[in-house]
Amino acid sequence: MNKTKFYGCLGVLALAGTMFTACSDDDNNGGNENSNTAVWTVNGGINACDHVLFTESDKAGSKDVNDKGTQIGNGDQEFVFTGKQTLKKGTYILKGWVYIADGAELTIEPGTVIKGDKDTKAALIAERGGKLIAQGSETQPIVFTSEQAAGSRRPGDWGGIILCGKARTNATEQQIEGGPRTRHGGNDDNDNSGVLSYVRIEFAGYPFATDQEINGLTLGSIGKQTKIDHVQVSYSNDDSFEWFGGTVDCKYLIAYKGWDDDFDTDNGFSGHVQYGLAIRDPKIADKSMSNGFESDNNAKGTNADPHTSAVFSNITFVGPKMGDKNFVNDASYITAGAYNPNNGSGLGRFQSGMQIRRDSHLSCFNSVVVGWPVGLIVDKQLGDCQGAATNGLLKLQNLWFANLDAIGTDENKVLTDPNNESFSAKFFLAQPGNKYSASADGWFDVTGYRPTAASPLLSAASFTDALLAGFEKVAYVGAFGNGADWTANWTNFDPQNTKY
Repeated sequence: MNKTKFYGCLGVLALAGTMFTACSDDDNNGGNENSNTAVWTVNGGINACDHVLFTESDKAGSKDVNDKGTQIGNGDQEFVFTGKQTLKKGTYILKGWVYIADGAELTIEPGTVIKGDKDTKAALIAERGGKLIAQGSETQPIVFTSEQAAGSRRPGDWGGIILCGKARTNATEQQIEGGPRTRHGGNDDNDNSGVLSYVRIEFAGYPFATDQEINGLTLGSIGKQTKIDHVQVSYSNDDSFEWFGGTVDCKYLIAYKGWDDDFDTDNGFSGHVQYGLAIRDPKIADKSMSNGFESDNNAKGTNADPHTSAVFSNITFVGPKMGDKNFVNDASYITAGAYNPNNGSGLGRFQSGMQIRRDSHLSCFNSVVVGWPVGLIVDKQLGDCQGAATNGLLKLQNLWFANLDAIGTDENKVLTDPNNESFSAKFFLAQPGNKYSASADGWFDVTGYRPTAASPLLSAASFTDALLAGFEKVAYVGAFGNGADWTANWTNFDPQNTKY
């Protein structure tokens, strides 16, 4: 093996199908691949660096043409990929934290399956200036999933996907949540971090420390030139999607049976999101109390710019009460069952379809919340969200709520408002187009989220508000009309039992 001293690179990523010519030992430890401090860079051939790259069946050192997959990284070191390479269609094992460095570009071909290693809590992280090009297709989605066998997968089996960019955040520059070294933020709102399209992310989201979890998909300061559409995050051990600052627009997102929040927006995220489906498992909720939306301007609720001012439209939130008519929102019922990862994640209770707090100016239109304990919380704990709502700085219009215990409450972890006297309930009922029904009967077909042929949702949308400029104008409220099903073919609503 060719080992030479190398300066200025922080790690290594070895990829199947690439041609390398040299392997270098940055930290001058002699290239000991068993060291947890070794730092490598790979400039060339698979053969030159086969201590990093080997087939799954080659863990004992023997080659086997009937291998189950090709490994990326070896898990006990930090690796950084530099240059531009393509990961050919196939099945791969991701081990440890693998970075796509500034200036690097990793392209993943349609139909590729990448399994995150449980022991090393694998994660793929695109740093500022790096690009992940994961363009799948309806018939050949790209799948990031657990390495565990069918029937044995759990939320948090591996880390997840993190993209970091150079768009603005109200924290100027931030360390990304979850533990990686990577920072995000800058002044380029048109920054491009690549493509995620027709992609599934399953059983990700490991909690490395309290309030330091990697989400299913974490987006730090991602700019508008990034393409994100048709992404399904299933059984994440933290939030399914979380944006920290940034301006990226997203379409066709699915948050499926996550542990904590479905869509979490922080630190000045100002992008547009249209067409989203969030479905909860009534047995899985987080100790912090799980929400559909959780939106903050920042952790302290300060009046910092750019404000979190994301605009969502055509979202369907299917809460835990829709999953079981006998649902009880306490520890006697919420047990996670076979999905409990036993990794320190705390079970808790469900809270609201929408929690807008800490001076957030998030707006939402043409959307549905059904089967949650609470529909809306405009939180007054930190920051002045209620003042923002009164002054039109956050807008919640053409929203249809049904099958709730309370339309709204005003404080975190308060789930009752028997007379609808809270600011949140009054505000909801006063906004144009908003509707509350005790039952969602007649709204959905047997799926629980697609409208029936006679559903009142099909003709209830409005796109007259100026904040909706640039959105597709459709007739329906919620994620679906009565036309083509945008979830067809590329999604998977039973990833536990899929044999990859």
